[in-house]
Amino acid sequence: MNGPKAPGGFRPRPLSARSVVLSLLLGTHPPELPARELVRLVEGFDVGASTARAALSRMAAAGDLRRTGTGYRLSERLLERQRRQDEALGPHTRAWEGDWETLVITATGRGPAARAELRTRLTALRLAELREGVWLRPANLDRPLPADLGPVAERLVSRPASPAAELAARLWPLAEWSDHARALLDHVGRARRPADRLTAFAAVVRHLLADPVLPAELLPPDWPGEALRDAYARYQREQSGQVRAHATRT
Repeated sequence: MNGPKAPGGFRPRPLSARSVVLSLLLGTHPPELPARELVRLVEGFDVGASTARAALSRMAAAGDLRRTGTGYRLSERLLERQRRQDEALGPHTRAWEGDWETLVITATGRGPAARAELRTRLTALRLAELREGVWLRPANLDRPLPADLGPVAERLVSRPASPAAELAARLWPLAEWSDHARALLDHVGRARRPADRLTAFAAVVRHLLADPVLPAELLPPDWPGEALRDAYARYQREQSGQVRAHATRT
């Protein structure tokens, strides 16, 4: 079964200087900011200027960031992470007619690392594992599968005999996801300090990445997915306004 386990109560983990930098750049389009402006923004989240500058240098050395003429930009690897985050916040869907997208793993002789990487990729594509080597989901996502999956998996379209809602409940921990989402909504509603809000909304993004984005008829009543996306969209607009305000003053 795929998905996060719901905690007894949401306890945000504090963000490091690196995480603050990444959160700011992942939410910025294009994901590039002048060094001075980036340091000033990071300072607003209880990170000292010297700590922020040291984090930027380490991230550039590690390949997380790329130096530009005036500042820092996300590396190509992290641009892909931003793309996945953007898709999680605004998934592209289509009307569901009852079909399920099914991938059967056909490659053999792959080592543990390769198998683990494939599992991570398929989970990120919002597929769930029915049994070893068989992954599926309702065919309501409007997105192509990566071409390089062709040599390792066969894509089929099927209509399982099991009732669709029952199958979805077996594949994803929907009640746990929903409970965790509501705990996050409660927490972000109470968070006031900028650092606390950034920490909370970083957790919101992580949780949305695990949303299976199922057709409405397969979801439990009062599914909080859209409410969580709306809350993050409002926060992102707020953060974008602050970035533009800093740029104006710079």
